[in-house]
Amino acid sequence: MFYQWLETQRALLRSIDAWASLAAAPWGGLPGCSQGAPPVSTSEPDEGRFARVALPGCDWIYRLMQTTPEPPPFGIEAVQIDGRTIKVSEAVVDRTAFCELRRFAREWETTPAPPDESGPAVRPKRERRGKAAAGAADGPPPPCVLLVTPLAGHHAVMLRETVQTLLEEADVFVTDWANARDVPLDQGRFGLDDYVLAVERFLRPLTERGVHVLAVCQAAPPALAAAALVAAAGEGRAPLSVTLMGGPIDTRPHPTMIDRLAATHDIEWFRRTVIDIVPPPYPGAGRRIYPGYLQHAAIVAAHPHRQLALESRYWTSRISGDAQAVASSLRSLNEYSAVLDMDEEYFLDTVRVIFQEQRLARGTWSIGARRVSPAALSATALCTVEGDRDDITGAGQTHAAHDLCRAVPDAMRMRLTINDCDHYDLFTGPRWHDVIHPTLREFWISASASGASGAVQ
Repeated sequence: MFYQWLETQRALLRSIDAWASLAAAPWGGLPGCSQGAPPVSTSEPDEGRFARVALPGCDWIYRLMQTTPEPPPFGIEAVQIDGRTIKVSEAVVDRTAFCELRRFAREWETTPAPPDESGPAVRPKRERRGKAAAGAADGPPPPCVLLVTPLAGHHAVMLRETVQTLLEEADVFVTDWANARDVPLDQGRFGLDDYVLAVERFLRPLTERGVHVLAVCQAAPPALAAAALVAAAGEGRAPLSVTLMGGPIDTRPHPTMIDRLAATHDIEWFRRTVIDIVPPPYPGAGRRIYPGYLQHAAIVAAHPHRQLALESRYWTSRISGDAQAVASSLRSLNEYSAVLDMDEEYFLDTVRVIFQEQRLARGTWSIGARRVSPAALSATALCTVEGDRDDITGAGQTHAAHDLCRAVPDAMRMRLTINDCDHYDLFTGPRWHDVIHPTLREFWISASASGASGAVQ
């Protein structure tokens, strides 16, 4: 298999890395510089800076030698809220064999008051932003956001910028899907239905405190399905709102290149063409997967401008000698380059259920014995977001969710089509920060204030 051959070639290239590091030293490189960008300094002479750049990009080339890299950590230590620096804690609060649920919680603590000689010291209190701050310190926590990330190439850390922005409004829970190469065979296979069940499992306890579900890209159909199953259970539980961004709810309107590829090839063609087997020494050796190296190649081929922009930003920062810019641009490259292997069953299920048979849109999708019925969402506000230049999810494919969620009152619906916005602009960059996030903030405030039972303006 090609996976095994590729790993062998990378191992051969890595064997010369120590020699390459030593050879780089006279040019300004450092031993082990291939592990990351060599440090730069604004006080370094120009010839030193250019020598580092003249070195044939040891840290950049090293990524080509590596196995699919481990994703960088989220590393969100604090956020700025109303001019204050608020610490952020990160913890895994639930997990399955194929997914971890990460909680990013804002640590609202005031500075302890000085002790009063006439009485005991005043203990520090937790405070919450907005209306929640008016409640008692020991009262119920304010609503949170469940960010359902796509299992479609990139690791969840690709949405780090999204998480950091959302933390300005609420605590954030994130689905962090496992790389299938790292899941032993004895953990079983993983299909699209298992994705839905995992999201349902994570969602149920969050409905008790109030939760806004935000699903991006290919996470939109299974996230909507999970929310519908929770609502249909008749336990009085439902998310306050569901927001779907750039997701293929119904791939029939305005099909994209991806939609046409799925529609014109049968499942066996995909099985023969893109499925590989994880080689040793990975824990998942023997697992049949859609490999990350093929996904990365497809992503770069489909969006060469984004790869070039990231590379250009990196090399510009290297030439300028701005250490902070180098670290930031290299992190962005690493986040974008970190892709994962998908289990064969999940990939083929997604092609068949979402892209070929449109089971969600046609009302024919069942998870076990339970029919997925978005009409069960009657007390949940619904927002759909599309970009007018999105070449991954076609126009109208995400907004189609409004036709399926027919029990949601019109006053609790919102449709956003963002001008001059491609797929990645939906959750990163100026469109996300300046247009989408502020609109979602107001949408969530209205949904929370009314308990999703009143009008959302």
